[in-house]
Amino acid sequence: MRNAFSNALVNAAKFDPRVVLLTGDHGYSLFDEFRKVCPDQYINAGVAEQNMVGVAAGLAKAGFKPFVYGLSAFVPIRVLEQIKLDVCYDQLPVILIGDGAGVVYSSLGSSHQSTEDIAALRAVPHITILSPADSYEMTQCMALAIQSNQPVYIRIGKADLEPIHDSLPIFQLGDLCQIKQGSSKICLIATGSMVKTAMSVSEKLDNLEVWSAPCIKPINIEQVISIAQRHEIIVVLEEHSVYGGLGSAIAEITAEYYPVKVFRIGIQDRFSKFCGSYQYLIEEHKLDLKYVLSKIENLVYCKTKSL
Repeated sequence: MRNAFSNALVNAAKFDPRVVLLTGDHGYSLFDEFRKVCPDQYINAGVAEQNMVGVAAGLAKAGFKPFVYGLSAFVPIRVLEQIKLDVCYDQLPVILIGDGAGVVYSSLGSSHQSTEDIAALRAVPHITILSPADSYEMTQCMALAIQSNQPVYIRIGKADLEPIHDSLPIFQLGDLCQIKQGSSKICLIATGSMVKTAMSVSEKLDNLEVWSAPCIKPINIEQVISIAQRHEIIVVLEEHSVYGGLGSAIAEITAEYYPVKVFRIGIQDRFSKFCGSYQYLIEEHKLDLKYVLSKIENLVYCKTKSL
């Protein structure tokens, strides 16, 4: 997924000299190609993320198209005030990239894990929130972000999972992408890394419909209503807090327009207890396939029994 992001960014910068990249002293190889091809469009702002967002806002006011890259624990969490007042208040076309969202930086502890970034930004006006599940969705999300004249946040989770799609999905801003059709009364809607888990669950439980949500804000209300009308339970999976994320967005829409039971699978109201591998943290927070499968199997059994 990171390679898809880098390739899209390089191509955009080569095509448009207004595209500039700002990073907070990230020295690894992700931007080697960008620095090589577009050295004059690269700014290392140093370990000063708040200032970096302010600089990006100034560049946007001067007619540039800034990309601001950082770990999601810092962009957007550390710089929320600057995003709100410097960028969103004036509706500036700044694209914010939050890498390592969720518990990807598992061994670095809660300071580097970000399970609240969607919730923090959903309440800020005028910002689009994108959460691609694989490299194909990332490519399309980058295209939508570049076309936008509004602030955009792109959330990058676990980057080396297997592809969800076989080819580039064409979706508009706000759309959900159907991954698998199904006839069950239970539907799975997932975003980011959890789309792969939803697909694995569907492979083990027949006829579960699966949707990916690469767009968190805005979200296609008509699509959500249509899904609700065809199912009795919607299960939402996300590597994010159960508060304020995709599950909350789906629950808010269904409560207002077409009430249906929404079951949220995500990070509970807690920090990580221990450090460890990514897989360990996924298991600690009960987002692993075994646990998720058991929870959904119980829903299927209870629903079948009630019928």
